[in-house]
Amino acid sequence: MKITTVGIDLAKNVFQVHGVDEGGKVVLKKPLKRTQVVPFFANLEPCRIGLEACGGAHHWARELERLGHTVKLMASQLSSLT
Repeated sequence: MKITTVGIDLAKNVFQVHGVDEGGKVVLKKPLKRTQVVPFFANLEPCRIGLEACGGAHHWARELERLGHTVKLMASQLSSLT
């Protein structure tokens, strides 16, 4: 199971993490408290991470990039498109 792409729904206390493999198959669905985010991603192989752009997203993007991940911020208008 190699996670290639992760989406994070940022919230006040608990973030929802959703990961897929190369084929697009869901391999990870996990709620994380703020204190669990950095340790969790430190133990994950570098991958692409998508975040909805908001005030806190820039902080998390910097933290995750320090761990070797590639982070993409998306405008909130794009996150609701199907």
